[in-house]
Amino acid sequence: MPSTPIIQATNLKISFDDFVAVKGISFAVAEGKTLAIVGESGSGKSLTALSLMGLLPKGAAISGSLQLNTNNQTYNLHAVDNTQWQQLRGKEMGMVFQEPMSSLNPVMKIGKQLAEVILTHQQVDKATAKQQAIEWLRKVQLPNPEKLYERYPHQLSGGQKQRVMIAMAMCNKPVLLIADEPTTALDVTVQQEVIALMRNLQQEHQTAMIFITHDLALASQIADEVLVMYQGEVMEYGKAADVLRNPQHAYTKALLACKPNAANKGKRLLIVSDFLNGEMPAATQQTDAPIGDTILQVNKLRVWFTENKDWLGRPVDYFKAVDDVSFELKRGEVLGLVGESGCGKSTISRSLMGLLPVHEGQILFNGEDIAKLHTKDWTRIRRQIQMVFQDPYASLNPRMTVGDMLIEPMRTHNIVPRSELQKETQRLLDLVQLPADSMKRYAHQFSGGQRQRIGIARALALRPQLMICDESVSALDVSVQAQILNLLKDLQREFNLTYLFISHDLNVVHYISHRVMVMQAGHIVEAGDATQVLQQPHNDYTKRLIAAMP
Repeated sequence: MPSTPIIQATNLKISFDDFVAVKGISFAVAEGKTLAIVGESGSGKSLTALSLMGLLPKGAAISGSLQLNTNNQTYNLHAVDNTQWQQLRGKEMGMVFQEPMSSLNPVMKIGKQLAEVILTHQQVDKATAKQQAIEWLRKVQLPNPEKLYERYPHQLSGGQKQRVMIAMAMCNKPVLLIADEPTTALDVTVQQEVIALMRNLQQEHQTAMIFITHDLALASQIADEVLVMYQGEVMEYGKAADVLRNPQHAYTKALLACKPNAANKGKRLLIVSDFLNGEMPAATQQTDAPIGDTILQVNKLRVWFTENKDWLGRPVDYFKAVDDVSFELKRGEVLGLVGESGCGKSTISRSLMGLLPVHEGQILFNGEDIAKLHTKDWTRIRRQIQMVFQDPYASLNPRMTVGDMLIEPMRTHNIVPRSELQKETQRLLDLVQLPADSMKRYAHQFSGGQRQRIGIARALALRPQLMICDESVSALDVSVQAQILNLLKDLQREFNLTYLFISHDLNVVHYISHRVMVMQAGHIVEAGDATQVLQQPHNDYTKRLIAAMP
């Protein structure tokens, strides 16, 4: 006889006035099992998770049945009052969020935050809570847990912060763990470590887990069952192997086909809408922009940060973020740069933009050494080198309309006469396939993929020769990611753009790049043709990165 599931949803509906966001979905998760909920942004995945934790936004109406079974007691989660929620959250149910920096208190040491969760739900004194907190920091395999106990969130890497969140979610041994996109922004090796950690803790405590993701490869690796959502409805639900190896619904087939891989390199990526008419479209071949002369040459670049000074204030010890790096980039080429967090990828990009001081070396852009430029000269260079950032929401001004954000740099650099600014702004929006009324709207009124298009339009506004894409598609759903990658390729052909493409997703880098550099601890450890490096690597570190891909 099957055991009673830990969590069971029956005909769950979530609506906001007349809009039904989740349309009668049902699922169950047993002790020690994992259900992956997959789908694009807006499919209802996160709303479903928030409903399980009683964290839906005000104005949300919920119906159907949500039952939590624990300690021989059944809770109807719709009928739980605030007092009961305080007992259930953190004790019986834990949650790991996508962005740990916004989930952790920036002015409170991480050890105190973890101890606070233990003190809230366990009858222990402060000394015992601290001891348990340090033990959990050790359990999630953080180095020097006693020292980390005293650190603030900003002093930890992304992967370390996510481990702290896992410790906070698991420290009271909940019966249900909900993980909402917990590895999206992490490197492949860190991602694998976090997944392995969650699975080990799950097996140790027989926790039921709901894992929300848009990465189907990751879902196949971690889940027993998969539920595929689209626009609030369930498209497919069943054993992970059945759903992902033999999908029945066109939407599931589309999600699997949208992801870049070795087979579709050089072809236009398919998107979800290509599939939903019931046909299986064929990917079309793309022509690359012609590759020309050298536009960027970096010679023996060193970007060092002072760690210690002597009594006279002179540097005596450096952190060598980038150490003796050399490479060149041809006009019309895409050069991929990969490596783990902290290896120096973003440091290189920021030094190329003049945002970080260069310790030694040359950066020759169109033959001019920009490494030692005066501040006033950077205005001229930044018109020709632009960056598209990882998080478009954080890099877009929330108080400015999209039109104002695009007009401001064009006015500053006199790109077009003032009388033509509105017309040029509209042309940029058309280029990145955004509707005409976008000009009067604000960043928060757009989806993640649309915000990334705004970031690309802003970079294009100055008509640059070189664009640096710093993790610019890593947080996007597979279909939106495919749209942005297609757009970047289209723009490259149209304007003969050159890209330095930084990412931790090796499939994406292989798809879009002509050549690839692999970076480790401030050094380039392998470089060459994208297919050669990523399919027949020579360096052990590159081999480890490739082996860690889901």
